[in-house]
Amino acid sequence: MSNQKPEDEKKEPIEEKTDKKEAVNNSEIEDLRKKEEPFEVSEEEEIEYLTSEDEDKDQACETGEPSKTIPGKLTDEGLINKLQQELKAKESEISQLQKQIEDLKDKFLRQLAELDNIRKRAEKEKEEYFQYALTDLLREILPIIDNFERALKTSDETDGRTFKDGVELIYRMLINLLKKYGVRPIELKDDKFDPAYHHALVSEESEEVQEPKIKEELQKGYLIHHRLLRPSMVKVIVPKKN
Repeated sequence: MSNQKPEDEKKEPIEEKTDKKEAVNNSEIEDLRKKEEPFEVSEEEEIEYLTSEDEDKDQACETGEPSKTIPGKLTDEGLINKLQQELKAKESEISQLQKQIEDLKDKFLRQLAELDNIRKRAEKEKEEYFQYALTDLLREILPIIDNFERALKTSDETDGRTFKDGVELIYRMLINLLKKYGVRPIELKDDKFDPAYHHALVSEESEEVQEPKIKEELQKGYLIHHRLLRPSMVKVIVPKKN
């Protein structure tokens, strides 16, 4: 009996170790089983994932480019490169526009200078025109002055009739010259007074007239073409006032 008791006492620790070992093995087996089990996702997460994947495929088909759903670092680098390219393009465009602006400004200044030169030439030509507009007329008047000088020199050597004929000749020359340039005397028609062409220097009342009439022309009036050059100076008879 004394020999069996120690054997029983030695068996108890062996059983405790066996239980602990089995517990450890069961825990490891459970962990392995969990790892082998499939990953479970909800139905909404699965639909969202599939939809995102389809959109990426559609974008790749339409543009011929791979999906943009790339890692964050690569996305940032691509965006920076794209922005740098766009910046260079804009800088080139700005440079071209600035060159165009300078060209247009230069053309504008040249045109402005040319217009100023044209204006100055026009003013000079206008001034010269008014200075020498009567050149032809005065050139044709000179022979008439020559005839007056000849008549004055021979007035003492000729009789009155000859002198008068010479003056009449000079007068006709001058009237013909004026007609050549559109100047003609105002004609009196039926002695009617027209304030547009006649200027009354003297007026007399009379019971014989019902409206103003010209009694005498004191100085001839002239027209240049159809415009009044000088009115006729006349003596007028007006109706007598009661």
